[in-house]
Amino acid sequence: MNPRGPGLLSLVPFVSVDHMMRIVWDIGVERMLVELAAYIEEDFRRWELFDKTPRIAAHSAEGVIELMPTSDGATYGFKYVNGHPKNAAAGRQTVTAFGVLSHVDSGYPMLISEMTILTALRTAAMSALAARALAPPGARTMAIVGNGAQCEFQAVAFKALAGVEAVRLYDVDPRATRKAAANLKGSGLDIAACGSSEEAILGAQIVTTCTADKRNATILTDNMIGPGVHLNAIGGDCPGKTELHRDILLRSDIFVEYAPQTRIEGEIQQLDAAHPVTELWQVLTGEAPGRRDARQITLFDGVGFAIEDFSALRYIRDQLDRTGHFVHLDLLADPDDPRDLYGMLLRHRPR
Repeated sequence: MNPRGPGLLSLVPFVSVDHMMRIVWDIGVERMLVELAAYIEEDFRRWELFDKTPRIAAHSAEGVIELMPTSDGATYGFKYVNGHPKNAAAGRQTVTAFGVLSHVDSGYPMLISEMTILTALRTAAMSALAARALAPPGARTMAIVGNGAQCEFQAVAFKALAGVEAVRLYDVDPRATRKAAANLKGSGLDIAACGSSEEAILGAQIVTTCTADKRNATILTDNMIGPGVHLNAIGGDCPGKTELHRDILLRSDIFVEYAPQTRIEGEIQQLDAAHPVTELWQVLTGEAPGRRDARQITLFDGVGFAIEDFSALRYIRDQLDRTGHFVHLDLLADPDDPRDLYGMLLRHRPR
């Protein structure tokens, strides 16, 4: 029995996995990806307002658990996320996440949300946003090497945001490729399942790598990448995990989200710390050029950054009235007298 009942200040909107899926289908996958990308671009254009720090990571032999915080001075956000590649063998997700938005002036949270699905959407939206600025004009064919949980999101995002019409798939596990091809049936994309990474990248102007193994790997070798290609390398997300041969990096103009974090976790951990990279916000604001000529190899070394999660949470917060898919959690103690927390406890004592 609760003789007092929750006050309005104690109620925090919560978006569950079921709510998130309902939001996605109410809005539409492609439309939501486009709208997410717009929120990310808006926040990247006000980059200098944000607190920025590399994510706070707890590494183990099995994987990593991370916190990704940021604030624009009015709103604070963070994401809790794990990365455990071995989970897949046990039937679990490699990556799971949830996030929180809070009022800076009071510290009270305004939203708690699942972010496993939302992270997949914002990662794809971020990739396609970068490709709009960096890929060769008229690029219509993309190869995706690594056909796990992120694959289909990437394909649909590049269709919606970057004009991709054909996707060539390859994974070391043919079951993953069959899964992705089946899921993308009816997407409006021309899908080809390939038997090797070399076959997949034939004729592709955009190449996405999104593998899950936590190790230094060489998914693409230098001889596989010709001039004019845009590389979207998003599988590297922790120290000791890479996908591209170092020589590819040396031939590429490299674009990152937040250089101090990417130098720890991205493909550029293979390079000297002084190797030049461009942060993508500089391209979006016109402070730095993106693609300059037809033969240039551009590389988006995407590891995910807290501002993108902030943007995604901000977007979801703005959809609550539009969709109604959330519940209120009685999360915060809200005594009538803020100094009398114990009295609130006493009044709740069972009779």
